[in-house]
Amino acid sequence: MRLSKVPASPMNRETLQSNVNRVTSLFGHSFQWVVFVVSLVVLDFLAVGLAFRLAYFIRFEAGIGIFKLDVVPSMEYYTNIVYILIPGWLVLHAFMGLYNPQNLLGGTKEYSKIFSAASIGMLLVIIAGFFGPEFVIARGWLVVSWLLVIFLTCLGRFFLRRVVYAARRRGFFISPALIIGANEEARLLSEQLSKWQYSGLNVMGFVDQQPGERAARHDLPILGNLSALDRLIEEYGIKELIVASSAVTRDDLLKLFDKYGVARGVNLRLSSGLYEIITTGLEVREINSVPLVNVNKVRLTGYDQVFKFLLDYGIGIVASLLSVPLFLILSLAIKLDSPGPVFHRRRVMGVNGRTFDAFKFRTMYVNGDEILERYPELKEELARNHKLKDDPRITRVGRFIRKFSLDELPQLINVLRNEMSIVGPRMISPPELKEYSKWGMNLLTIRPGITGLWQVSGRSDVSYQERVRLDMYYIRNWTVWLDIQIIFRTIPAVLSRRGAY
Repeated sequence: MRLSKVPASPMNRETLQSNVNRVTSLFGHSFQWVVFVVSLVVLDFLAVGLAFRLAYFIRFEAGIGIFKLDVVPSMEYYTNIVYILIPGWLVLHAFMGLYNPQNLLGGTKEYSKIFSAASIGMLLVIIAGFFGPEFVIARGWLVVSWLLVIFLTCLGRFFLRRVVYAARRRGFFISPALIIGANEEARLLSEQLSKWQYSGLNVMGFVDQQPGERAARHDLPILGNLSALDRLIEEYGIKELIVASSAVTRDDLLKLFDKYGVARGVNLRLSSGLYEIITTGLEVREINSVPLVNVNKVRLTGYDQVFKFLLDYGIGIVASLLSVPLFLILSLAIKLDSPGPVFHRRRVMGVNGRTFDAFKFRTMYVNGDEILERYPELKEELARNHKLKDDPRITRVGRFIRKFSLDELPQLINVLRNEMSIVGPRMISPPELKEYSKWGMNLLTIRPGITGLWQVSGRSDVSYQERVRLDMYYIRNWTVWLDIQIIFRTIPAVLSRRGAY
């Protein structure tokens, strides 16, 4: 299966809705979420309690040399403290919105809130110790507790999230939805939301004022126009209305908000109107009481940026150190095989259009342009596809190292220079940007990667249009888990040598 496809499930929409109806009739939609939130509270209680107990073991009982036993630990004293801290922690989680369904099952946002809650909790404990001299806690225990609380709480929620994804196959935690509008933005919204394991939505179809021929452009049916909306909500048990704002008039939009904006049992959600173009994320800010939509300049912000940084430098530093012997061997082989420098510098585009030199091992003869002039048909193919399967410019050593993508090893230097990422979209030269058309602005909101979806989906065997689509899919759907999945798929893809030339 190609990662780029990420099919929602072999289950069709009608079967899924049948399961949803059966589950809802037995348990009710609200009751399912009550059970889920209660499960979260219990899981958090166990995770936080276990974290404090493990911290006590590591600090006082494991005999780790970095901790000084300058105080006599009292299990009873720390147990009494934990009896106070655990309920306080759950209250703090509730205050941070960690039991609000709007913040759950939504990527790294939930984990970032756990990090914030743990940090605030530990800060409150430190403040309590400062103002209460009788409240004495070992600093080592406090630091280890902070780390373990974050790790175990995130781990528990990660596994519970997988339980929910599995339960959605049986119709639990699924909300029937309609998309208002049937233009290109609406189509892209339906494509994204159709992955119901993650979105929690079963998109039944579109509602459009002018069904006509546009119905044929979509996998989902156009079920009717706005005048039929009440009937459709009743017939399909709709819980979510997703408005593609570029597809409706201002008057229709006002009517929708007037009728369904505060209606019980139905959530009305509005897209940005720029979904097919902007992927960096939007936020509403008030300036002198005027709400204005602010567009982020980069795709990753906040804790997402921190996770990406840790992944890049954690892998980049280790991989660079382990690759030193291979660097030396390949450098020597390149010098002995053909005259010229060891490294090739390619001018490419980075975040926000900043250009930089991407390093690669030289795989071509230095007079490659002269060689290519002898083959006009290959020159035309290169202009079309930006790749040649049988490239006469490639040296003997170059052909070998390209087979295993070893020519890209020097890009670890670019990673350490914060110009590239381990995982990301393809790096492109400035002239290639026109191939991305309106998607080009998205490509420049995230650093290019040494590997990516294009790498694990066939490399050079993938058409240029497919590469563009893969890059856009990656940017729009980025999570740290997607990066980790791609990293684990990269090694088999490289060893298979499929599409490597």
